[in-house]
Amino acid sequence: MNRSQYLFISLLSLGLVVFAVVLQQVGYRGVSFLPCPLCILQRIGYLGIALSCLMAAGLPMLRKLFHFFAVLSAGFGVFIAGKQVWLLSHPESSCGIDPLEVWINQFQLAKSLPWLFKADGLCSAKLPAILGLQVSEWSLLWFCVLLILLTLTFFKKVRAD
Repeated sequence: MNRSQYLFISLLSLGLVVFAVVLQQVGYRGVSFLPCPLCILQRIGYLGIALSCLMAAGLPMLRKLFHFFAVLSAGFGVFIAGKQVWLLSHPESSCGIDPLEVWINQFQLAKSLPWLFKADGLCSAKLPAILGLQVSEWSLLWFCVLLILLTLTFFKKVRAD
């Protein structure tokens, strides 16, 4: 991959986080999308991809290392988003109060940037679908696309640009 491709993936990942924050702050169809603990972990996955790709674009000599970190972040995101999609299809599995919420909200990031990292919602809450899919399903789709793209390009020869 070249620098512009890394920058595009970084901006795409940041754009997805911005979209999630807009859904949280503004809402959709009159419903505010409060982030659950799994949503916050997905945001961290997207930010991991964005930061790794940004570093890969800026530091060509460490490009493979940061590309690998982006692949790991995308794999983490697939796992977390997959778990949330599973919870949405099995709402009886959720007890309502998630101990992960307490753990996430105690971190300094959640206290410093609550609009981005504070978990307030339930992981199994059914919210209005956007173009036919729940937000977690969209997130799983994007994480899968990014994981496939990053994994396939990881094994290509490093290009200096």
